[in-house]
Amino acid sequence: MSQNQTTLERSVTYRGIGLHHGNVTTITFKPAPPNSGITFVRTDVESRPTIHVSCENVRQVEEQSRRTTLGENYYEVHTVEHVLAALYGLDIDNAIIEIDSDEPPEPEDGSVATYVDVIDRAGRLEQPDAPRKYLNITESVSISAYGADLVAVPAEGLRISFTIDYGHPVLGAQYISTLITPEIFRKEIAPARTFCFYSDVKALQEKNLIRGGTLDNAIVIGDEGILNRESLRFPDEFVRHKVLDLIGDLSLLGERLNAHVISAKSGHASNVQFVRKIKETYARRTRDRSRPLGVGNWEIADVMRILPHRYPFLLVDKVLEMEPEKRIVGLKNVTINEPFFQGHFPGSPIMPGVLIIEAMGQVGGLMLFNSVERPDEWLVFFTGVDKVRFRKPVLPGDQLLFELEMIKRRGTVCVMKGVARVDGKVVAEADLMAMLVPR
Repeated sequence: MSQNQTTLERSVTYRGIGLHHGNVTTITFKPAPPNSGITFVRTDVESRPTIHVSCENVRQVEEQSRRTTLGENYYEVHTVEHVLAALYGLDIDNAIIEIDSDEPPEPEDGSVATYVDVIDRAGRLEQPDAPRKYLNITESVSISAYGADLVAVPAEGLRISFTIDYGHPVLGAQYISTLITPEIFRKEIAPARTFCFYSDVKALQEKNLIRGGTLDNAIVIGDEGILNRESLRFPDEFVRHKVLDLIGDLSLLGERLNAHVISAKSGHASNVQFVRKIKETYARRTRDRSRPLGVGNWEIADVMRILPHRYPFLLVDKVLEMEPEKRIVGLKNVTINEPFFQGHFPGSPIMPGVLIIEAMGQVGGLMLFNSVERPDEWLVFFTGVDKVRFRKPVLPGDQLLFELEMIKRRGTVCVMKGVARVDGKVVAEADLMAMLVPR
């Protein structure tokens, strides 16, 4: 998976009929700049209003609505979940979606495989100067709503486990647990078709919905079997489509989710409530713990709030000066209590040169961490060390002063020049190459 944001290489268009409103609609996917996210543009309105994809813009309150609707100001776009699932599943972060109606067209077979083909034709373009935004679940978040249960727990990447059991003799109980990657999404999730029970069709029609629904673009489940001519594509096709819907709703976070999401019978309204709770929970934690510190003097509590290192490997005591993304000056007090002095060397304690460079790297890492919106969601990996020189030994009682200057930066990768001094005299110097990596 790319560590940078992505968009489309070129514009691409698809035309079809909306599932619920039945309007003939043209949808065009277009490239978008970094950090813009996904935006719908209603081209059927003279003012071309924009509707940004976010959980704050969801307009829908009932689980029975069977769709996710977004709105901004006076304009709405309905049934967006399949389009959003396709973009998220294929790793697209930024895109403009122009539609000439209030609902995207539903692919003719009721899955998003057609949208996958359309987006594949557009191609994917990496945006190298824009690090991808991640929301890392570090503590569980859960809700129970509309008869559904959802929980997110810490995990690497996005994994979804989903259970459905509607007490229907044909459908039965179904369960799936899968990682979500572009390859898995394309083969295992995208082909799964939307479905409904025949007993629900009349109620949906009375609500003036599924006007574009047919036996070609939805699986209809009767009391004694499937009413469609085409057989199921997977034995558990129904729960796979529920995973697809959930992916579309999770994209309302506006950033990539690193979590294991476990769902029992959730639908769009419960999914949206879940997304809002994740957003609110981690927005509070970000405000409280993860904001950059800006310019100036940082004490040890400030250092520990951003730097992930802990005893015995935390080698920075204080930051004296900081010009964001330009220069930083940090301090390390060297005492006889340092654990490495026990063996380096008994009777002649000298601070190991590699630990001087490590401390220098930690000071430089603080400058990098402070350049991103959520420092606790990143790690700094050093990819190279060049022009290393050790000029004088560092002894117990010395105060190491590190000064690092940003020489070059491109996206998440940078080169810093570092100098370590004791009492104004250079004891070590090095050029450090580093990169920011999502946790």
